[in-house]
Amino acid sequence: MKYRYGPYREGPDPLAPPYDVREALDAVGEEVLNGGRVGDALRDLLRRGLDGENGRRGLDDLLRQVRERRRELRERGRMDGLLEQVRALLDTAIGQERAELFPDPSDEARLREAELDQLPSDTASAVRSLRDYQWRSEAARQTFEQLKNMLRSDVLDAQFEGLKQALQGGDPAQAERVKHMMAALNAMLEADARGEHRQEDFDAFMAEYGDLFPDEPRTLEELVDSLARRSAALNRLMNSLSPEQRAELAELMAESLQDAGLELEMARLGDALRQRRPDLDWTGRESMDGDDPLGLGDATSALADLADLSELESALRQDYPGASLTDVDEEAVRRALGRSAVDDLAELRRIEAELERQGYLNREGGKLELTPKAVRRLGQTALRRVFSRLKGGRNGQHDQRSAGQAGEFTGTSRQWRFGDEQPLDVVRTVSNALLRDPSDVRLLPEDFEVKETERRTGAAVCLLVDLSYSMVMRGAWADAKQTALALHSLVSTQYPQDAIQIIGFSHHARVLQPEQMAVLDWEMVQGTNLHHALLLAGRHLDAHPGFEPIVLVVTDGEPTAHLQSNGLPVFDYPPTPETLVLTFAEIDKMTRRGATLNVFMLAEDRRLVAFVEELARRNGGRVFSPDSGRLGEYVVSDYLRSRG
Repeated sequence: MKYRYGPYREGPDPLAPPYDVREALDAVGEEVLNGGRVGDALRDLLRRGLDGENGRRGLDDLLRQVRERRRELRERGRMDGLLEQVRALLDTAIGQERAELFPDPSDEARLREAELDQLPSDTASAVRSLRDYQWRSEAARQTFEQLKNMLRSDVLDAQFEGLKQALQGGDPAQAERVKHMMAALNAMLEADARGEHRQEDFDAFMAEYGDLFPDEPRTLEELVDSLARRSAALNRLMNSLSPEQRAELAELMAESLQDAGLELEMARLGDALRQRRPDLDWTGRESMDGDDPLGLGDATSALADLADLSELESALRQDYPGASLTDVDEEAVRRALGRSAVDDLAELRRIEAELERQGYLNREGGKLELTPKAVRRLGQTALRRVFSRLKGGRNGQHDQRSAGQAGEFTGTSRQWRFGDEQPLDVVRTVSNALLRDPSDVRLLPEDFEVKETERRTGAAVCLLVDLSYSMVMRGAWADAKQTALALHSLVSTQYPQDAIQIIGFSHHARVLQPEQMAVLDWEMVQGTNLHHALLLAGRHLDAHPGFEPIVLVVTDGEPTAHLQSNGLPVFDYPPTPETLVLTFAEIDKMTRRGATLNVFMLAEDRRLVAFVEELARRNGGRVFSPDSGRLGEYVVSDYLRSRG
C-alpha cells in the first residue's frame, strides 16, 4: 500500500492541545467565591479582559476606543461646509465676471452688472438664477462649472461613497455612466421587490459598475445596507441644520440632480431604501463641533460612521437582556477600531465558547452554572495559592501512588519524585548511578530512590464552616469558601484514603458538596448553630469506624442557636444556657470519640474567646487566630500536621 502525507484539512487539529482557559476560569471562580453569580462573573471578565503575557483587551477597553473615535468624528468639522464652499466659488465667479465687465463702457456691460446686482441673497437661488447666464469672463465660466461639478459630485457622493472621485474630472461620459448605473440599480431593486431578483443579476451589475462601489458588496442586501445607512445619515444631516440652511441645501441638491438628469432616479432610490430599511434612524439629529467645513459627502460619511459607532457602543455595553458577544458586528469593529480589536473580540468570544465546550460552564435554561470539573479546578487553584504562601514545612505534593507518609518500611523502594519526604534509599541511589556509567559516577535526579512505607490508616475529616451573616460582614466569606475547596482538593487528590465532609452552619447546619460550596450565596439569617454542625460531624465520624477523626471548626462567633427535639432550630442572643449546654454536650461526645476539635477563630469577641477557651479545656484541641486572608494556610497546615 502507498501512503501519502499532508496537512490535516478536515477541521481543527485533533492533536493540538486544548485552548488554555484556566486563567479565565480562575478569574470567574474568584468572583463566584466572593458571592457573585456565574453569568455576572463571566461578563465582568469579558469587560476587563485578560491580563498577563497573552492578555487581550476587554469590552471596556474597546468601548473607550469607540467613544474616543466618536469624539474625534464630532470634532472633525462642520456639516454646513458644502454651503460655505459653494458660496465661496459663487463669489469668486461673480468677482471674475465683474472684473471682465468693468472696463467695457457698453450698455450691455452695465445691464449685465445690474443683473449680477439683483441676484438673490441666498446661495441656492443665486446658483439657479445663473444657470443660463452667458458668462463674459472665461475664468468666471470655468469657476461656475467647477461649482456645478463639485455640487453634483458631492451630492452623489453623499449617497454613493466613492462616486466623488469618479466624477472629479467632469467627464460627461462618466456622468452619463452614473445615470445608467442608477437606472439599473433601481430596476434591480424593483425586480427584487417582485421576487424576481437573482444573484446572477447582481453579479452582472457589479461586473459593469463595481468600480463605483469601493466597499465591494457581494450581494444586493449588502449593497442596500450600505446605501440605506448613507441615505439615513444624509437625512439626519439635513435635520441637524438650521431651517434656513436646510432649505438652501435642499434647493442646491435638487438643482444639481436636475442639472445632471438624476432627480427622478435619486427619488426612486431614496423611497426604495427607506421601505427596505425602516429600522434605521431617518429622523434623528446629530451634532458636529469642528471648525473646518466638510463637504456633503464627507459630512454624510461622518454621520454614517457615528451611527455605526453608536450601534457598536450599544452592543459592546452588553447591558440589555439576552446580551451576547455574537451581537457585536465584527465588521463594524474592524472598520471602527482596526484588525487588532477584531482579534481581541475573537479571543473574548473564544474564551466564552471554550469554557462551555471544555465542560467548565453549563447553561441550564439560559443560566450559567459551574460544573463539577470547574469546581475541582477552583479547589486546585485555591490549594496552590495556599501552598505558595506556606513558608517551610510540607510542599503539599502528596501523590496518591506514594506508599504512605508513616508506618513500617516495606523493604522496597521507588524512584524519587518532587515533594517526597520519605527517607532516601542510599544503596539503591548509588547503585543506579554505577549501573548507568561505572567509569564516571555522578548522581542525577533520576538515580534517587526513596524507601516505601506501609500506607497509613485513613482519616475521617470534618470541616465545619460558619456561614452566618457576620462572616460576610467581616469579609471572611470568600476566604472560608476557598479554604473549604482547597482542603477538599487536597484530601481528594493527595489523601484519597481519607473521607472528608464539609458542613456549613448558620441558623441550621447542612452537608455541602464542593459544587454547592463554590456557588453558595450568603443569606441574611441569624444564628451560629454549632450544635447542629457537631451532630452532623458526629454521624460522619461514626460512619467511618477505625478512621482517625479530624474535626476543624471555622467560626467568627459563639454558638447562638441549637436544634430542638422537634428538629427545628432556635436562635437567641445572648445565647441561652440551653444552647451552650447542648453544644458542650456534643463537644464532650467528640472527645469520647477521640476526636480533637481545632478551632480557627476569626474574631476576638470576649464571649467567643471565653467559649473557645472552655472548648479547648474540655476537648484538648488547639485554637488558632488566623490573620486576614490566611485562613487557608492555617487549616491546610493543621490538617497536614495531623496527618504527619
